[in-house]
Amino acid sequence: MTLRELIAGTGLDLSSLWRPGGDPLAALPDEELGVEVTDLAYRSDAVSPGALFFCVPGFTSDGHDFAPDAVSRGTVALVSERPLSLGVPEIVVESVRETMPLLAASFYGNPTSDLELVGITGTNGKTTTCFLVREILEAAGRQTALLGTIHSVIGGEIEPVERTTPESIDLQRAFRRMTDNGDAACVMEVSSHALELHRVDGCDFDCAVFTNLSQDHLDFHGTLESYFGAKRQLFVSHVSPPRIPVLNSDDPWGARLTQELAEAGQPGVTFGLDRVADFRADRVELMPSGSRFVCRSPDEAAEVRLPLPGLFNVYNALAALATTSSLGIDLTTAADAISGAGRVPGRFEPVDEGQNFTVLVDYAHTPDSLASVLDTARELLEQRGAGRLLCVFGAGGDRDREKRPLMGAAARRLADHLIVTSDNPRSEDPEAIIAAIVGGADKAAAELDEPPVLEVEPDRRAAITKAIRMARSNDIVLIAGKGHEQGQELAGGRKIPFDDRDVARDALQSMNKANAVSSNQS
Repeated sequence: MTLRELIAGTGLDLSSLWRPGGDPLAALPDEELGVEVTDLAYRSDAVSPGALFFCVPGFTSDGHDFAPDAVSRGTVALVSERPLSLGVPEIVVESVRETMPLLAASFYGNPTSDLELVGITGTNGKTTTCFLVREILEAAGRQTALLGTIHSVIGGEIEPVERTTPESIDLQRAFRRMTDNGDAACVMEVSSHALELHRVDGCDFDCAVFTNLSQDHLDFHGTLESYFGAKRQLFVSHVSPPRIPVLNSDDPWGARLTQELAEAGQPGVTFGLDRVADFRADRVELMPSGSRFVCRSPDEAAEVRLPLPGLFNVYNALAALATTSSLGIDLTTAADAISGAGRVPGRFEPVDEGQNFTVLVDYAHTPDSLASVLDTARELLEQRGAGRLLCVFGAGGDRDREKRPLMGAAARRLADHLIVTSDNPRSEDPEAIIAAIVGGADKAAAELDEPPVLEVEPDRRAAITKAIRMARSNDIVLIAGKGHEQGQELAGGRKIPFDDRDVARDALQSMNKANAVSSNQS
């Protein structure tokens, strides 16, 4: 593909992206526009001969500084924000980040035009909703790919992921692989970072889902309003707004977005329990093994048996049902598919080694999600009529600091015994992170007549082991924050193997062995 064909293949008027006088179709001579591009790269160490290199300005480094290395490795042209004069054609643009996804989509043949693409955004519930939507689409006979936090599925093969939403070149390459391997649809999580950094520009979304919004990522966005503004971009993108918006009408931000879209002539499909919505859950029954409810839509109703516990999962199921119904799958087929859904790794996932109490691992790492899973665990205890709720959790370093005391307060109000520990401290002092959590927990305790016990154990493995050893019959031990993650991120970019589920399992097996020895000795 020539440089001229690559630019023309976007099918868009890109003139607003070029710097004044930088329109490549006018400024570059024919021989430069005719250069053959065989690959795309945004990292110089990934350059192959024939590549077009994008000089992406980053947070800690600038791609322009790596352009000479890219040229030495065989780059045939550059996309940059300033002239570099390195002896290869240069497309000088206002924003490399905004240009890259459009040229990437063109290079890979605009693959999302051949996929039924569903994008799911929100603070909580993205992963589970993605899994449920894929379950339904597959049950309806549509081979469906998945891009998310836990893993990706392309052509039926599970693959590891580095980030929730890949960089635009990697993303468009993945879409191309999907179509080449027979996928008819793709369900993907869309993070606020990806939206703000233009990773999904150039994607043709058939449906976009808004689950909810609560405090998170304020280290990046600054304010909740800016965080909402990033999420909102999925629905009002300047490139290609979704054909069908699906929105949580019970969430205040979702209700606001619903109104905004309606006023703009783009009415959405809504779901909820409390407010008027197109898809509603009636007669909700919550059980330890899941829930049962009747989903009512404008055209039909179906009984849903969801094998995932908690009211928050009822919302996730409603989002999936509203999405797939909007894509032409009848509600009964969708409800039947959900009834056979498997557990989502690291989402309220039980760890069972035959003990007489429950151990649950969950990814909850925001104040709202932590409160939701603690509420659900509390409901399970009430149904049993006995038992305590023990919670082990921490907060990540180099991330939103304001949420730490809020998480501490939520846990102090809802659990019976807290062990505050380290999460992914990254470059921060784990003790300082813990102190912020404890500060919020102590403030909440001052408002309680009988505040729960709070302990501090910075070593996460020791904290999990301590909680399991102190658990009694019918108790619930909730280990929150890391969920499916298989490593702990420490200072200097170091990452050590660590999986809450494996650590909990080891502690349970050790406890069982000790109990067996004690029993034999007696």
